[in-house]
Amino acid sequence: MGKYEKFRQKLLDGESDNSIDFATLCQFLQRLGFNERINGGHHIFYKDGVAEILNLQSKQGKAKAYQVKQVRTAILKYKLKENNAD
Repeated sequence: MGKYEKFRQKLLDGESDNSIDFATLCQFLQRLGFNERINGGHHIFYKDGVAEILNLQSKQGKAKAYQVKQVRTAILKYKLKENNAD
């Protein structure tokens, strides 16, 4: 199981939302085909076919728990898969 497969499992498991690494989450969203733009400390992710815009912020290197939940909800709602395999 590759790094991003393990990360996806951890993300979808939902039991460690407070310990999700922010940089890895951003990289993972890019692998899912999201475009990123940065405005100050806000990393804004958007993708064709996905109505939600994901606005993420780092808190001491970790993603905020409620934002991790928003990402998980979008992945499940749109059945998003990685564009690249490990």
